[in-house]
Amino acid sequence: MALQNLTGKIALQSQHLYYGNPEWALAFFSRKQGGNVFLTALPGNAYKLDRGGLFGDAPKAFWKKWITTDEDDTVVLTCRCLLVENLNGKTVLFEAGIGDFLPPSLKQHHGVLDEGYALLPALAKLGLGEENVDVVVLSHLHFEHAGGLLCPDKNGNHKLRFPNARYVVSRRQFARAAYPHIRDSASYIPELPGLLSDSGRLCLVDEPYLPDELHLPYMRLGEPQLAWLEECVRFRCSDGHTPGLLLSEIKPTQGERHLVVSSDLVLGRPWIHLPLCTGYERFAELLIEEKAQLYEKLPLLFFSHDTGCALAQLTRDDKGHFSCTDEQPHVWRMPF
Repeated sequence: MALQNLTGKIALQSQHLYYGNPEWALAFFSRKQGGNVFLTALPGNAYKLDRGGLFGDAPKAFWKKWITTDEDDTVVLTCRCLLVENLNGKTVLFEAGIGDFLPPSLKQHHGVLDEGYALLPALAKLGLGEENVDVVVLSHLHFEHAGGLLCPDKNGNHKLRFPNARYVVSRRQFARAAYPHIRDSASYIPELPGLLSDSGRLCLVDEPYLPDELHLPYMRLGEPQLAWLEECVRFRCSDGHTPGLLLSEIKPTQGERHLVVSSDLVLGRPWIHLPLCTGYERFAELLIEEKAQLYEKLPLLFFSHDTGCALAQLTRDDKGHFSCTDEQPHVWRMPF
């Protein structure tokens, strides 16, 4: 599939095919019951970031109650991935972490702390290998979320991990990675879009429906081979942090508590607060509005970067302030 074809404009005219589609809605809310779905939080390596970048213009008095910094004024962030087993009988990985693709000089530059790819031994403890993953869903293609896709081949070049998986990302984010802006080009891996395109296993989310959503519109894959995935997961598109960031909303086997893989829209518990943004957002005001829309249904949130909390329930008090309860630092084959 040619790279230029993958970065074309979204076919907005197709949205009427999905808006208010009762058959699709019924499929989503009554998916097959094949036993429990299991959630596991897996490490995707950790790295350090500058405190100023993480909290933008927020004063120290505001953030010091949540975060401690080292002598270089940096903060350790995890790059957590979510493995979902038995999702309509399949195994799905949300996010891939940093991995071990960076050469030593760039590892030091980016503050990467771990040796090797931390996700692989964690998978092995589950009795799984990368060949057992059916789908890898990537919120976006920044190196700390997608670097784990890469490993060296016998010639020292990069090749893709997860040989039997299809890779899911939004079309707008794929285009951004292929042709990044100078402001965020250092966050992308130059060869990754080409490798994904050449794999023949890239699936792009680009067909919107429910157009009345002001922010975070729901998106369709439009990929017949992944219809089973859309019975279990709905995708929403965010533009505040980076264009086309994909939020995955997972429906539980029982109950109504949706789980959202919040990615860089909400890095962790401190960033639950609506006005708080990092210094890395493309459009900070839009990101705040997107968070407000996400919070309306008070979902469970899976955090990619919070070292002390993998999963938490979003709550709202009588004054309209948001916080978390039922915080889970570790999640290991938790029924969902």
